[in-house]
Order: sequence, then structure tokens, then C-alpha cells
Amino acid sequence: MSEPRPGAGPEPGPEPGPEQKWGADRPPARPPAAGPPPPGAAMRAVAAGLLSLSGLGLGHVLLRRWGRAAVSWAATGVLLLVALPADPGGVPAALVAAHLVLLVLAGADAARLALCADFGRWPRPVLAAVLGLLLLAVPLTGTVAYGSARDEAVEQELLDRLEEGDDLVAKAAKSSFLLSAPDYRYALTLYRELGEDHPGSRAGALVPGRLKSYYEAVATPYRAKRHCEAVEPLTYLRTLPDTVDRKLLGGLAGWPDTPLAESLYGCGVSRLAGTGPDSGSKELGTLLRTFPESSQAGQVGPAVSRTIRQQLSGLKGAEPCAVTDQLRRTSTMVAELPETSVPSLGRQADAGVRDGVYACGVDEFKDKRFTEARQTLTDFADTYEEDRRGRHARDIATAAEIAEVRPSAGRRLPGSGKPGGVRMELVISNGAPNDVDVLYTGPVTGTVKLKACGSCERFSSEATGAAGACRASGMSYPKTRLRLPAGDYHFLYKHGSGATAAADSYASGSSVTPGYSYTSCTYVIERDPYGLDLPTLPEPLKPASAR
Repeated sequence: MSEPRPGAGPEPGPEPGPEQKWGADRPPARPPAAGPPPPGAAMRAVAAGLLSLSGLGLGHVLLRRWGRAAVSWAATGVLLLVALPADPGGVPAALVAAHLVLLVLAGADAARLALCADFGRWPRPVLAAVLGLLLLAVPLTGTVAYGSARDEAVEQELLDRLEEGDDLVAKAAKSSFLLSAPDYRYALTLYRELGEDHPGSRAGALVPGRLKSYYEAVATPYRAKRHCEAVEPLTYLRTLPDTVDRKLLGGLAGWPDTPLAESLYGCGVSRLAGTGPDSGSKELGTLLRTFPESSQAGQVGPAVSRTIRQQLSGLKGAEPCAVTDQLRRTSTMVAELPETSVPSLGRQADAGVRDGVYACGVDEFKDKRFTEARQTLTDFADTYEEDRRGRHARDIATAAEIAEVRPSAGRRLPGSGKPGGVRMELVISNGAPNDVDVLYTGPVTGTVKLKACGSCERFSSEATGAAGACRASGMSYPKTRLRLPAGDYHFLYKHGSGATAAADSYASGSSVTPGYSYTSCTYVIERDPYGLDLPTLPEPLKPASAR
């Protein structure tokens, strides 16, 4: 191609053929003659290559290679279709790499074609090259803008996670910790991931404030002074430093200690005087073991001691047996506490139970519950042998046993002292072929045991027994002598070893009058033709001689 000269017309020459037309897509009919590139071809090649590197296919458009330009358009369109709108996952790396390779190939191809093409009067290749350089800013700017949009999408996703955690905490705060614990734990997982894995994000910067609200929500029962309900959630909060970075928790890491100590104390003390299965030992024991130096731990001993004193004062009320049960629970609770923390409470609690058992037995006797009274007071006397009330307890138990058969014996409580005045003699002989225990109550109470009369026999009727018992000449009957103050007495004769299963106890009553001595004889009558024992009928007390 030759440059036109001013003032000269076109040089004559052959009409260019189809293969010489600029920008034709058809290959030439015959290979062009080899020769050096046209003047300015290098700059034009650079311009075409730069124009195609933008991904807009402008280099091929300039060369009128529409098919190849369409390939660049399609590749860029696919990339935009996949990339927009921006999401946190971004564009697949393989697609980005493939698009970059395609752009490089398109630029190289456009440069190659421009180097060999005959452009005719192609306007200002330097300007085109500059334009190509400027258009390179399009993909670069798009990449930066896309990165920013993707970062914003990531931020929004993180904020959505933060909001999800907030919603879970708000929901969990409306129900008990037992039901809401899974929601609390999942919300904490979200907060921990945001705070530890994305500390520089907007959501991550909000996590410390959210954790404070989280602690407040979990500790709702504590703020409402529901101490027993607060123990479990506060215990949970105290374990969080094991799973969450302490730097993220900040001052929250040690916050639950004081509220938990307060709740353990408040819950344990509230259960001391209760009647349910929980005595407070679990909470108070945990307090003394976990926070032994806390002020709340120092209050446990005085609180338990005060409770024992209050329970002891209740023994004078209408339900001493119920109070005794409370004292037993308190004593059991004290035994479960660390002894070094409350060294004197064990003795105080045991003494309270002892007083309670005695008071309960006395109350059962007064309420005519003679069987229970006998068992309670017998156990008391056997358990606390050194207690000065043991003898009186046995007397009441004896009167209760008589009253089981003879209710009038339980009209009044046996006295604890020894009455003064003159005492009458009562001689009780045993005319039965078995041992006999004699229980009596009145102005004084006691028991005596008579051995069996080995040579004595059963009588066939009450009449023969009353006439012949303890009257055989030359026989020595087992006997005992009692010296009793005057008054009304109740007796219970219990047949011991040697008696058959059919031998029943027998109760009777009589008055002891001053100036007389008395005798009594026990015997067995046998009414059944087959020889079965019938109830023992002792001879009625009657004056034997006056003094």
C-alpha cells in the first residue's frame, strides 16, 4: 500500500480483487506475496491487542472480524451472568481463569491479525492504543467493584447470622433454661464464629455487645431473684470460658461467679425449712466446695443453725412429728456438707433430731396413737441410752402398750418424777405354766417379769381358776412385790415363753387405797375341748389384809 502524494492523482494499476478488500473475512484466493509489514503495522497491532484485552472485542471489531468479536462478547456475558449479583461465594476460580486466558488469546489474535492486515487509511493508531489502555480500566474497575460488592455481600451474610443469633436469644429468654438451652447454645456458636473467625467484620465488631445481652438473657432467673431456677443457667455461663476465647468474653468471663454463689446460697437456704425431697444440701454443698472463700459460704453455718433453732421451737406446736421430719432432713443435709466448713452443725442437728423424736412420741401418746407412741419412744430409749429422758420415754411406751388394750390407761401422760407419800404393797404371783410380763401404769409406771410355774396346770374354767390359782399347799409360786403409791392403776399381763400362740394378753385396772396390801395371781384357763389356750384371766385385785 502506498501513501498518496499531494497534487498527484492515483497511480494507475489493476483493480483490487476481492482478496485485497480491507476487513474481508474470506481467505484470499491465493497467498499474498511475502514482504515486510506495512508502515505503522506494529502500532496498529498493539492498539488492536489492547482493545481486545478489555473483553469487549473492540480489536476484532476494528478488524471487522465479527465472529471472533462475538466470542469475546459471549465470554464476557457468561462471566457477568455468573458473577452478578455479587454473593459471598464469589465467582468460581476456574471460570475467572478461563476468561483471563480467553482475553489474552483474543488480544494476541487481534494483534496478529492487525499486524498483517491492510488498513488503508486507518485513523491514528496511537490514539487507538491509548483508548485500548483506557479500556483496560473497565475489567480492572469491574473487578474492584465486584470485590467490593462481594465484601458487602459477605458482611450482609455475617449480619444475618448475627441477627439469627439475636432472634434465638430473644426466643430462649421467654422460656425456662431447660427448654431453651439448645437455642442458647446454637446462638453462642454463631456469636463465637463471628467474633473469632470474622473479628474485623461489622458483625464481628458487634459480638461483644451481643454477648453481654446473651449473659443477661441467660441470667434472667437470677435478676428475677428466682435463685433455684438460676443455678443451672449460671453454672452454664461459668463454663463458657472453656469454649469461647477469653479475650472475646472480656469481663464476662468471671461475671457468673458472684451471682452463682448468691443463687446457690439463696436456693439452699430456701429449701432448709421446706417439706419437699430437696433439703438444700446439693446447693449449699456446691457453694462450700466451689466458692469456699465467698461471703455466701460464710453465711451457711449461721443460716443452718438458725433454721435448726426455728425447727426446735416448732416442737412445742401442734405438729411436732412433722417438725421432727424436718429436723431429720436438716440433719441429713448437714451430714452431706463439708465438715470442715460447718464443724459444729452436725452436733446441733443431731441434738435437734433427738429432741424431736421425744416430742413426737409424747404427742403421739396425747393423740391416742398408742402403737406409734410405743414404737417411737422405745426407739428413742434404745438409741439415746445416755439421755436423761430415756427412763420417762420407756414409762410412756409402757403406758402406751397398756393403752393399746385398755384405752383408759392413756388418759393422761405418766409422770416423770417419783411421787411421795405412803406406799402400799402389791404381791403378784404366777400360777401359769409360762412366763408372764406385768406392765402397770398409774401414779408410777413400770414392768416386772414372773418366771413360769413349772408344776402349775391350766384350769378348765374361770371359776375353778379363781378358786384354785396360787392356793395349793406346799407349793412355792414365782412372785414379785411392788410398793405402789395410792391411786388408780392399769395392768397388762403378757404371757411370754411357754405359752401357746392362743394365749392372749389380759388387761385390768384397780385402785390402790392407803392402809391395805394387795395380792394378785395369774393363771391360764383352758376352755377348748381340744386343749387350745384361751385368754389368761388374772384374779381381780382385792384387799388381802388391812394394816
